[in-house]
Amino acid sequence: MTRSITMNTSNLHTYQTDILGEDYQQLTLNFADDYDGKVVATLIRKKAHNPTKKAVLYIHGFADYFFQTEMAEKFNQHGYDFYALDLRKYGRSKLPHQKLYYVLDLREYDAEISKALEMIAKENHNQVLLAGHSTGGLISTLYAAHYPDHRLIKALWANSPFYDFYKSVIEKKVGIPLLSEAGKHLPNAKFPSGLNPWYTPSLHKDFYGEWDFNLDWKPKSMPFVHLCFVHAIHEAQKEIHRGVSLKIPTLIMHSHQSKYPKKWGIDAQQSDVILDVKDMIHNAKKMKGDVQTLAIHNGLHDLVLSAPSVRENVYQQLFQWLEQKIQ
Repeated sequence: MTRSITMNTSNLHTYQTDILGEDYQQLTLNFADDYDGKVVATLIRKKAHNPTKKAVLYIHGFADYFFQTEMAEKFNQHGYDFYALDLRKYGRSKLPHQKLYYVLDLREYDAEISKALEMIAKENHNQVLLAGHSTGGLISTLYAAHYPDHRLIKALWANSPFYDFYKSVIEKKVGIPLLSEAGKHLPNAKFPSGLNPWYTPSLHKDFYGEWDFNLDWKPKSMPFVHLCFVHAIHEAQKEIHRGVSLKIPTLIMHSHQSKYPKKWGIDAQQSDVILDVKDMIHNAKKMKGDVQTLAIHNGLHDLVLSAPSVRENVYQQLFQWLEQKIQ
């Protein structure tokens, strides 16, 4: 497929037409080589119909990438320019020599978030909602905590954030720390992920869902994860468990229930099957600042991919909250 190139003359960075179509542009962000060699991230944008100073920067989850066009359109309709990142080694940013999703420390992603925010500022915005789903919710929460005086970030929206593993108390207290320690020394070793196999089939139109996305980038199942991923997540979660301070208004949204279905059925269509919503509520209570949690009845793990009436509620609640918090 040939891509048309549009010049953004305000800052002389070259955006190309994105895979999502003419309304979406993408920009490759370059960084110094990491432990695997060359590394890039991708900034995707969709501009609102009228010029605006407000923008959102969205960060996807694990084994994921940005494809949620309805979400982008909703933000545009409410007067926000929409930006999303495909993090290094994910989706559009995966290079041939890299292992998908490979990471040693979640702070690696600070580089692309910072560079994306720099671009958003150059493109004439002064108010940004930082948003993240699942692992992206964990990453964005910590970014907001680590950069409390960032001049652009005015609010944080976490969509089912990955504040803890969906495991028993004993597994969380003993098993995860042991695996994390092993991951420091054996980063490439693989371990069963325990991720529910019905999640992606509940979303994709080729199975039981309504959405179309690249199954190479967001696979049908993810039976194993690298131990370095467990280590990176565990280290980040320890900070959340101690309690972080957030200087900006924060909305943590989650489903009203978590289930772990063994076979296809209604639970896979009306619950979070990836994380335990009780962990999100519990850890939100430890945060200092203007932090609100909100349960979405029958929400899926990625709330914006839930059934139409459910996600309509997500957007209604989100924009109502934003109207109060970002003037």
